[in-house]
Amino acid sequence: MARRPYEHSRLAKYLEKRVLQLRPRKTQAEIAEQAGFINPNMIAMLKSGATRLPLDRVPSLAAALVCDPRLLFNLAINQLGGDTTARAIEQIFGVVVTNKEVAWIEEIRDASGHADPTLTSRGRSAIRGIFGK
Repeated sequence: MARRPYEHSRLAKYLEKRVLQLRPRKTQAEIAEQAGFINPNMIAMLKSGATRLPLDRVPSLAAALVCDPRLLFNLAINQLGGDTTARAIEQIFGVVVTNKEVAWIEEIRDASGHADPTLTSRGRSAIRGIFGK
């Protein structure tokens, strides 16, 4: 069995980046403490992919990381069961949308005059172009 089964997960990559961004303000041990983890090395273990994020810790870790809990939830679900689990949750609860995604949706609604526009190939290309895809 792999010693770091989650090392390539999107959650591990996100935590690596977010902890680096927060480094001037708080340490990994402080983040772990604020999230309610007993082990001060828990953030390092999550970043390395040695362990997965328990879903019940998403709200407190999101608060400690100063990030959207819905984003962290999506990443934790993906880590837990990959796309299969994420699809099952979407089928039951609908798509989990982050606060930043809501802002995009609101802007699209405003720009379209609330016309419920169809995503055309031109629109898709424009959006992908914004992100360099």
